[in-house]
Amino acid sequence: MENGLPDNVRLNEDAKYVASIRKALEARGGYCPCRLPKIPDNVCPCREFREQVADPEFEGFCHCRLYWKSR
Repeated sequence: MENGLPDNVRLNEDAKYVASIRKALEARGGYCPCRLPKIPDNVCPCREFREQVADPEFEGFCHCRLYWKSR
């Protein structure tokens, strides 16, 4: 489990992409690099993805494609 996410959530399999997103996250202080406002809802994992994770029917990537959730 990473960042408090359940076991059915994993990182994108593209390690180079993950490294670039993590670098951008670090530069932005943990805020999603794909969302401009630095508000609590945009701290990675963002609120949108946390809500998608809570939906048992959702399967797919988060907005910035760092995480993938399977059913």
